Amino acid sequence: MGTFVSLGLTALLAAACGGGDTSACPEGTELFAQYDLYMGRSDASGEIVDDAVWTAFLDETVTPRFPDGLTVLDAQGRWRGPDGQVQRERSRVLVVLAPPGGDAARLLDEVSEEYKRRFAQESVLRVVQNACVSF
Repeated sequence: MGTFVSLGLTALLAAACGGGDTSACPEGTELFAQYDLYMGRSDASGEIVDDAVWTAFLDETVTPRFPDGLTVLDAQGRWRGPDGQVQRERSRVLVVLAPPGGDAARLLDEVSEEYKRRFAQESVLRVVQNACVSF
């Protein structure tokens, strides 16, 4: 996986969201940014982020930054490694919905950097998209 580079993501997102224009969202919904972080659970030696370690990371690092809510999904990642072989890895996908223009991008940068540091991960993939939501 390549390394994700954040270059003014908050400003880019605000521009992409039309400065908060919710006219594109159906009635009864509002525009939010949806952030998905794909976090691998292995290194070359095998799985290093088991369920208990993941839960501790979530409790200590993620939840305090996003106390209003988040979602975690189990996933199976696959990619072609430098040797040409398909690599497989258990992963978790962290999903956060946040109003555009807030601190979410910066906070997710902190989460990504801590995950890479703590678990010696090469990268954390981030996907950002607009979402029309209602609660």
